[in-house]
Amino acid sequence: MTSEVIIDVQPKEISIALLEDKSLVEYQNEPRETTFAVGNIYVGKVRKLMPGLNACFVDVGSEKDAFLHYLDLGLQFGSYEKYLKQVASDRKKLYPIGKATVQPTLPKEGSIQNVLKVGQEILVQVVKEPINTKGPRLTCELSFAGRYMVLIPFGDKVSVSSKIKRGEERSRLKQLVQSMKPKNFGVIVRTVAEGKRAAELDQELKVLLKRWDDAISKFQKTTERPLLLFEEQTRAVALLRDLFNPTYDGIYVNDAEIHRQIHDYLSLIAPDKVEIVKL
Repeated sequence: MTSEVIIDVQPKEISIALLEDKSLVEYQNEPRETTFAVGNIYVGKVRKLMPGLNACFVDVGSEKDAFLHYLDLGLQFGSYEKYLKQVASDRKKLYPIGKATVQPTLPKEGSIQNVLKVGQEILVQVVKEPINTKGPRLTCELSFAGRYMVLIPFGDKVSVSSKIKRGEERSRLKQLVQSMKPKNFGVIVRTVAEGKRAAELDQELKVLLKRWDDAISKFQKTTERPLLLFEEQTRAVALLRDLFNPTYDGIYVNDAEIHRQIHDYLSLIAPDKVEIVKL
């Protein structure tokens, strides 16, 4: 049986078709991403506190300021805040997150004005794109999603998808990821990790860790604010990430830039398959 993926890139949408023996077995169609795509990470500046809403507005460079509620600061906001100060204090040598001291968790019943002040720099991730007159919706609980796992800076737990039912496999995955993840990172193991070898999981973990390192290095070396630190993969790559199977015989795409991105992505997760990507 031959398996092929066809990716059709149009100005306003991207379509992906999965074919088996030339017959359509799966089809996905999504609008192309806006500039402020879900998953993007910025260093933004607090513009205005809204005590009545227990929230604030943050400048991330969008036409409308982004919205951040107190509950979306996350329990580890204090750890991020202290770590950013340590990183910003030395523009030449990066302070490793593994040496960072985890701070007490943020109280759930706290007030935004007791935590933030106008002009403060914070790391934020887009969880909802701008709509009409509203700016992006933000969180300070950062995450980097891969095919097999999600990396969470300043997390401390390894959790396994509840869709993986076999207790033996759940224990294997948890122990495996626990043994390979660095200090001060949490990991969520996704359903598609079931049955995967240690080498495959370790390779993806290294990719996700590099994304964090690249983002925080950009924060350290660049004084421009607001600043995009990490850009989520295009919808084509994100869709392919969830669909990808190493048994594919060909991936065909009609856009040069998307072709390059998919080629680069496969070179990280499946370097022996990059030749199947055709423009």
